[in-house]
Formats: sequence, structure tokens, C-alpha cells
Amino acid sequence: MHKKTDSAEKLFAFIEEGTSPFHVVQAVVRRLRDAGFEELKLGRDWCLNNGGRYFMIHHGSSLLAFTIGEHFTFRDPVRIAAAHTDFPGLRIKTKPEVEKEGYRQLNVEVYGGAILNTWLDRPLSAAGRVALRSSQAFYPRMRLVDLKKPLFTVPNVAIHLEKEINKGLELNRQKDLLPLAGLAGEDEEKKLEEFFLHALARKLQVEPEEILDFELGLYNTDRGEFLGLEEEFLSAPRLDDLTGVEAVLEGIVETSGDRGIHVAAFFDHEEIGSKTKQGAGSALLSMVLEKILLSFGRDRQQFLEIMSDAMLLSVDVGHAIHPNKADKSDITAKGILGKGLLIKENSGQAYATDCEAIAVVQQLCLDQEIDFQKVTNRSDVTGGSTLGPIASAMLPVRTVDIGVPLLAMHSARELMGTRDQEELARLLKAYFS
Repeated sequence: MHKKTDSAEKLFAFIEEGTSPFHVVQAVVRRLRDAGFEELKLGRDWCLNNGGRYFMIHHGSSLLAFTIGEHFTFRDPVRIAAAHTDFPGLRIKTKPEVEKEGYRQLNVEVYGGAILNTWLDRPLSAAGRVALRSSQAFYPRMRLVDLKKPLFTVPNVAIHLEKEINKGLELNRQKDLLPLAGLAGEDEEKKLEEFFLHALARKLQVEPEEILDFELGLYNTDRGEFLGLEEEFLSAPRLDDLTGVEAVLEGIVETSGDRGIHVAAFFDHEEIGSKTKQGAGSALLSMVLEKILLSFGRDRQQFLEIMSDAMLLSVDVGHAIHPNKADKSDITAKGILGKGLLIKENSGQAYATDCEAIAVVQQLCLDQEIDFQKVTNRSDVTGGSTLGPIASAMLPVRTVDIGVPLLAMHSARELMGTRDQEELARLLKAYFS
């Protein structure tokens, strides 16, 4: 039986585009515009209409999109789904050029909880945004850049020189992860040349002196592939959390409710704690929701009242049971690739756990015949957290953490069940409908 689905194919295309949080937002914007969404600015008046579809970009790497029902009234529900645009990896430091032992390298730092050794021997490129000098100091020219080609790599040490390497070798984040960028210049006078800055300037077709600063990350240029004898698996970089972004985007684009406000929130910085101006730990979501209500002539008291019945889905990946490490999973509530989306629970609120809200999601799945699995972590194993508890602390509404099960989470290349993306997308459409 062939396991490929439309949602999986869309995910592959989205991963190719989403090489940095800024490029993820750019890809989302393209899809929203094609679906008739209109761009708004937070610092401008909003003239909203019933039946309207809108989006707002926040600092380049976060975005909120929302739709207003054709017959929206004050007491209608507010349904929110959120995912994150960032992913673990290596970020290029300021003044990144390093020359030693005849090689050119880049000085990088680790972003998020990356599995470091999976970044070795990979074809790497760089993407992000660059700030350029402008005629107004408070408004630099901002440009997105993706070098596209595999230009860098972090080579492993040969086993002949590191005899114990297969027993496990701890990588030093400053010394062992610097990628090769080329061979050092033969001319002594060229050794201090800012080779990366010059390459970046050539890509942007500007002078190096015009570049003021940049936010650039290395990314794995490997393409996604279907694996398994019946293509049951999908292997690709950046599944955490472009699976969530793609599903939420499908949900908001492909549904049009007659009533209520539907919101798709795409936040940056989840991998480093969310407590930034672009993160789910900011006031952004609450500000946007209040501004929507104010635009319809409601006051703050009415905003607080309508929020009392709002609901939030936090859409992020979860842990699947590993066949070679089954003892790392819970003894009863465990997820398996290809068996449907996960409803994630944790009494310590590492995942937003509210039985009333979970019951809503569970009934949606049952009514629509969507496959799902309810999972928890082992009691003696910490399994990480999501934006769900953080966002719901800022906006105290019913919240559920859901997502596709994953193996090799935070690796440079991750693994999921092919059909799980379809189940997740179906739930988001049912939720927004």
C-alpha cells in the first residue's frame, strides 16, 4: 500500500523553503496571499470586516494570521492554533571568520538543544536576514538571504586518530563544531580578509561596508525522502516544527467559518524558551486579539469576556517510542510512528494538560475518524516542553498540546510516519471548522 499523502508532499515543499525562521514566515506569507489574506501592521489602524482574512508579521520571524466569520458576533468563539518557526542548529556568530592550519572556518554557536554529532559530515548552507545601512538610522534595510548551495561542512575525526570514538565522544561547542568554509589564502596579506562578509555582500550585490549586522543559521541541505518498504516513513531536516507550521497553515487557509475568530500563530524562539518579543512568552497574542475586538467597537471588558471561552492548540512534535530504546518511553501511554497524531499530557504542565480541553480534541478526532494517540513521558525521564504552557500562562485559556510523533528529535535529520501529517492537518481543519 502506497503511504504518500498530499499533506506529506506539501510538507516536503515547505521544508525546502523554510531554511530559517525568516524564510518560514516568507513561505507562510506566500501561501496566505494566494488564499486572499490581507497584510496588516501592528502600528496602524485596522479596518476589519466580517468575512475578512488577515495576517501580521512581527519582527520578521513571527506571524499571526486570522479570519473573521461572515456573521461574527460578540459572543462567538475564538479558536487559536500555534506552532513555532525556529529549529535547533548552529548560528553564525558576529565576526565569524577563522583561519588556521591552512583552512578557512566559521565561528558558530549552538542554537537550542541540537544533537551535536548529527551535524558532522553534513552538507550545510546558511540562511537568515541581513541589516544594511540606510538613509535613516532607525530603519535599516532588511534583506533575506539563502546561500542555497551546500558550502560548509563539519568533518568528523578519523577513527584511526580517535580510537575511542565509538564509545562516545563529547563535542566541545567552541572547538569541535566550526565548519570548513574553504582553504586559507596563499597571500599573507589576505589572511585577515573578512571572507564570509565579502561572500555575503556578493550574494546580496552590495558593498561589504553596507552590511551592519546579520542573523544567519546553518541548515542541513539534505532533501526529504520517503523511507520504508511501503514508504511508511518520512525522513527530513526541520520536521520540528515545520510539521506543526504546515498543519496550522493548512487549517487556517482551507477553512472558512461562518462565525467566530480563528487565529493561526507562528512564534519564533520556542527552542530557546519563548521568552522574547517574537516568542509565545510575549504579550503579542493577547495584543493582537484585543486589537481585533477593538476594531469591531468592543471594549477591553468585552475582550476579557470573550477570552473566557477561547481555546488554544499548541502544535509541536512529540516523542515516539524508539524500537532500540523502548525503556526510554512510558510503559503504557506511548506513541508510535504512523498511528496518528499525539495528544501530549504531563501533570507537571511541561505540556499543557487540561482534561476538559483534551476531551474537546479527543471528540473532534472521534467524530472525524482521525487517528490519535494519548501519550505521557516516563515518570523518571524529562521529555522537554513546548510553547503551550508558556502561551497559556500569558493568555489563560483552555489549551492542549498536540503534534506528530517523531524519532531522532533535534537531530539534523528527523523521522516521522508519513500518514501522521495528514491526520494532524485533518484535525486542524476540523478545529477551525
